[in-house]
Amino acid sequence: MYKMLLVEDDIDLAKEILIALEKWGFKVNLIDNFENIIEEFIYKKPEVVLLDVNLPLYNGFYWCEKIREISNVPIIFLSSRDSDMDLIMGINNGGDDYITKPFSIDVLVTKINAIIRRVYNYNNSNNIIGYKDLIFDIEKGIIKFNNKNIELTKNEIRILTLLLKNKDKVVSREILMMSLWDSDEFVTDNALTVNINRLRSKIKELGVEDFIKTKKGIGYIVE
Repeated sequence: MYKMLLVEDDIDLAKEILIALEKWGFKVNLIDNFENIIEEFIYKKPEVVLLDVNLPLYNGFYWCEKIREISNVPIIFLSSRDSDMDLIMGINNGGDDYITKPFSIDVLVTKINAIIRRVYNYNNSNNIIGYKDLIFDIEKGIIKFNNKNIELTKNEIRILTLLLKNKDKVVSREILMMSLWDSDEFVTDNALTVNINRLRSKIKELGVEDFIKTKKGIGYIVE
């Protein structure tokens, strides 16, 4: 079941699209707070975004650019604006397709399925993890916070990935060591401690304090 994020301020139309797409087997999440679209995007982790152009506060072109700063997720614009310039702006700002209202649900589903086949046939991974305003791009090995970026080493990427994918759970030192070296042979506690401390220092440089907590005698946790 592929997850959709629907950003549409026409409530009646949004509910109509939701009902229709769920009948086709999609999981649809609606946005109801148009001030926090990026936060909702990170939290919901959609495979496809359906994005209206005319929105409160900032238009869809703006939000498309913001999403593109952290993700390559497919974005389909839904708009009553049908000029060539609007279509060009939508595509130039990072959109994958542009559908003019009113439209047929069958056409929308066809376009969604075409994008899913193109994008997800070979790669279903989600390489963006967001947590408490910190954004971690696993593929690029970059963490972002308040418009500041910092690069991580291979070992730091592995540690942070494991901790964030198990957030609110303690990850033991043994599991972390095995994730770093694929074996616990010849691995010392000190080597792991050095990597953890370096990672903590980098996150602190971004302005995030006490992100990775130690559970004495057990391991580490992000909570």
